[in-house]
Amino acid sequence: MTPRPPRPSRPPRPRVSPLAQRLRRLPNPRFTGLGAGLFAAATMLAIAFLDRLLLDGAPLVYGVLFLLVSAVTALWVRTADLVTAPISVPIAFAVGAYPIADGSGGFGGQTMALVTTLAVHAGWLYGGTLIAGLIASVRKVRQMGRRQSARDAAARAGATRAGATAYRAAAPGPGPGSRAPRPTVPRAVRRG
Repeated sequence: MTPRPPRPSRPPRPRVSPLAQRLRRLPNPRFTGLGAGLFAAATMLAIAFLDRLLLDGAPLVYGVLFLLVSAVTALWVRTADLVTAPISVPIAFAVGAYPIADGSGGFGGQTMALVTTLAVHAGWLYGGTLIAGLIASVRKVRQMGRRQSARDAAARAGATRAGATAYRAAAPGPGPGSRAPRPTVPRAVRRG
């Protein structure tokens, strides 16, 4: 019986901080790209109506909550749809800006008030888009790192299996299920 090669030892798992443990217990939904956009738009619309009702359309409150919604949207979108987070967040800002825009005089007046609100509060819009883009980029880089680690581990496992096969093939004596080598006879003798 041939001895088996030693198995590689696994490194110990790193300790996780209590804050990270608490964050892992929070809800972790995964929205599709469309779902993330609908979530952001509905949330910003609700925030805008509440802001208009309670605080008479305070832009500071709307802007700060937009930054929070941008971060949450980028965290909760599926990994396959990460590119949609920085796209859907500005649309959600525009949808929510409609109730806090002080427009009058019909459709034209409301449209001009919305455009003015978007222009005046462009800093919040760019900030939220930047936050969503950064979070989505970090998540994508981490995903690519995990995939590369999985490929490296699979390659190491394949090399270990190939090494074990080579080890068994080089072992003296026939292994189980193998045939004994046939004696070689020179060609001239075989023709005879």
